Amino acid sequence: MPADLPAAGPERPRHPVSAAALNVARGAVIGAVEIVPGVSGGTLALVVGVYDTLIDSAGSLVRAAVQGVRSLASRRHRDDARALAREHSSRVRWGVLIPLGLGMLAAIIVVSATLAPLIEEHPVETRALFAGLIVASIAVPARMVTRWRAGEVALAVAGAAAAFWLTGLTGTPQDDPAPWMIALSASIAVCALVLPGVSGSFMLLVLGMYGATLAAVNDRDLAYLATFVLGAILGLALFVTGLQWLLAHRRNLTLAAMTGLMVGSLRALWPWQSEDGTLEPPGEHRGAVILLFAMGIAAVTALMALERAARARVVQPEASAPA
Repeated sequence: MPADLPAAGPERPRHPVSAAALNVARGAVIGAVEIVPGVSGGTLALVVGVYDTLIDSAGSLVRAAVQGVRSLASRRHRDDARALAREHSSRVRWGVLIPLGLGMLAAIIVVSATLAPLIEEHPVETRALFAGLIVASIAVPARMVTRWRAGEVALAVAGAAAAFWLTGLTGTPQDDPAPWMIALSASIAVCALVLPGVSGSFMLLVLGMYGATLAAVNDRDLAYLATFVLGAILGLALFVTGLQWLLAHRRNLTLAAMTGLMVGSLRALWPWQSEDGTLEPPGEHRGAVILLFAMGIAAVTALMALERAARARVVQPEASAPA
């Protein structure tokens, strides 16, 4: 990996408790924005510096699970499969993933109950704020592209066009979805969760599953949520390995495509829209829209600055650690 790119994840912390608290806060930010249709949790994972760690650990976890299943299915290769499962599992950054997961879970529960009414009552203002968040976040993958050449530009344009088209789709709400539909929608949404610029919540909205899933979280519908989690695990297993390979072998092109996806996804956050998602010319609340848009940009800029400052205080490179 080129020297000017961010490291794959936080290095060994000098203060483990402080590092864990920081990762809980990171997870809370990611979980909170993932509830919002049009805002990508993968984007915020990039902003707070844990995206590569998430992808690498998820890939190792998937491979460990595959080898675990292989050890149960094949007596002949059982020992080899178990050894490989242990090796892949040892590469998972549990010290990062567990605090992140706890922060995400807590934020999803809290934000599901508080943010949904706000979006419903003030859609123009909330979309303006979230648009500002995404505009500022575009700089993160764009700066990670070491050199913008014709291929990178073409992929970014294609990604923007695809996201613009995708976010123009809407789905018929599913009031009582079948279990297979819950699992399928979860597998699609979780792929969007790890892909910056594509919102998992918006994919649920396109599939007509957003309202039912949000209600299941608020009502603690354990059967629905268990089916959803199972579908998400299956989708992650199928998707994350390919994405990990792309980031390792076609990093510039992949990051360029991500940048384009983020640009195109802004369509979903145009403040003035009809109920079916049709874009409308600027209307009421223009002053509030401009102010909230600027606040969104300022919030992400401040978040990135705080992230750099926090990592400077908490992270101690191994090379400089005392013997």
